[in-house]
Amino acid sequence: MVNNQTAFDELFEGLTYSDRKVVMRTADAIEKITLRKSDYLQKHKIELLNLCQSAKDIELKWHLALLVSRLNLTQKELGNTWDLLTKWASDRKESKIVRVNSIQGLFNLLQQNPSLSQDFNLTLSEIGKENVASLNARIKKLQNASR
Repeated sequence: MVNNQTAFDELFEGLTYSDRKVVMRTADAIEKITLRKSDYLQKHKIELLNLCQSAKDIELKWHLALLVSRLNLTQKELGNTWDLLTKWASDRKESKIVRVNSIQGLFNLLQQNPSLSQDFNLTLSEIGKENVASLNARIKKLQNASR
């Protein structure tokens, strides 16, 4: 039903609800829609970047990790986003899905900014040492996709 910017903007407001379930469902819908129409996100770039800094709930974080990698970022925004996703991916206290999606978000950003490959590979190497099945599976998938 969301097939234009206005409808997307109305949906986006759901990310500000106090009900965690509404926020999660909204984030899920936004993630699915922006797989095809990432340009809808651009209008909400600042809000998304701010949400990344303030998000506490894992259900929101795991969607944000993917959504921010679909934005057109300035160099400064890219640096801040890269640092945040690296932190989430490396933090053993984060949920596995937040960590996996953060790795995916970093990979997506790397496709736009290949100069970050050394940093990305170092991060993957450190995470891989933890020997966590879900993390290692994503790392392996991404390494195969890079070949």
